Amino acid sequence: MSEKSQKSEKTAKQAKGGPKAAAEPALEAKAPGASAPAPRLGVFKTYKLYVGGKFPRSEGGRVYEVSDAHGEWLANAPRSTRKDARDAVAAARKAFAGWSGATAYNRGQVLYRVAEMLEGRAEQFAREVAEAEGLDRDAARAQVDAAVDRWVWYAGWTDKLAQVVGGANPVAGPFFNLSTPEPSGVVAVLAPRESSLLGLVSVLAPVLATGCTAVVVASEERPLPALSLGEVLATSDVPGGTANILSGRIADLGPTLASHQDVNAIDLTGADGQEAVDLEIAAADNLKRVLRPSAPAEDWTAPPGLRRMTSVLETKTVWHPTGSLGVAGSSY
Repeated sequence: MSEKSQKSEKTAKQAKGGPKAAAEPALEAKAPGASAPAPRLGVFKTYKLYVGGKFPRSEGGRVYEVSDAHGEWLANAPRSTRKDARDAVAAARKAFAGWSGATAYNRGQVLYRVAEMLEGRAEQFAREVAEAEGLDRDAARAQVDAAVDRWVWYAGWTDKLAQVVGGANPVAGPFFNLSTPEPSGVVAVLAPRESSLLGLVSVLAPVLATGCTAVVVASEERPLPALSLGEVLATSDVPGGTANILSGRIADLGPTLASHQDVNAIDLTGADGQEAVDLEIAAADNLKRVLRPSAPAEDWTAPPGLRRMTSVLETKTVWHPTGSLGVAGSSY
C-alpha cells in the first residue's frame, strides 16, 4: 500500500473514532471479580391511628403487616389496644357537643368538603383499594367514585332528615305535639371486613350526617384505605374527635366499645356470627342502640336508604298547649 493510501485510511479511522474509540469500552469494563450491587430493600410505610384530630401511635407500640390480595407485604398498620379504644371514645364524647350543636346545613357543608378532598386523592385510594381487594384499576376507581358520591348523598340529607322522619302528630286535645330527631351521642362502628372504602364510607357517613360522633374499627385485613381516610378527615373541616379511626382486632376492641358506658350506639356490621351475639349482649348493659349485621351480606353498591341514619337517632316529642291569647281571643 502506498504512503498516500495508508495516510487516507488512518484519517478515516480517526474520523470514526478509530483506535481511541475502540479503547473506550475497555476503560468502562468492570474489574474482574466485581459483584453487582445488592437489590435495594423497600421502605414500608407505617400508618398511625386517627384519634382526636391527631395521629398517635398505638398505645402498645405494636404494628402488624398488611398484605395485598396476593399476599405481598404492603405496609404496617398499628394494632390498637383497649386503651386506644377508650381514648377514642373520650375524644368522640368531647367533640359531640360542638358537632351536634352545629347547624344541619353546616354539617352538610363539612361532609361535602370531605367528598372534595377524597376526590382530589382518588388515584391514591384507587391504588389502595385495588391492592386490598384484588381489583383491577378501573374497578377500584369505580369503588372510589361511588364512595365520593356516597359522601355527597349523605351531605345532602343533613338538613332534610328532620323534615322526613320528624313532624307534627295529630292528638285528641288542645295541644301541639311535635316529634323531632336528635343525635344519640357517640357511636362505635365495626367497619365491613370486605369493602375497604365504599363499605367504610357507607357506615361512617350516616353517623356523622345525623350529628353523632364516631369511633370506627377498620377492617383488620384491609385497613389502609380507612387509615388514609383519616388523613382526608384531618385536612378537611371535620372537627377533631368527630371521627376516630382505629385498626386492629375486633376481638380486642369490640368488647371494650360494646361495654363502654359512654358509647350510646354500636354498629356490628364487621362482626360475624357468635362474635356479634356476644357484643350485643355486652351492649345491653347500658341499653345501647344496636345495629345488627345484615344477612345476607349487604350490597354496598345499592342505594343506602335512611336505615343507618335513623338507627342512631333518638326521637324527642314536645307537647305544647293551644288556646287563646289575651282578651282579643286570638289563638295559636
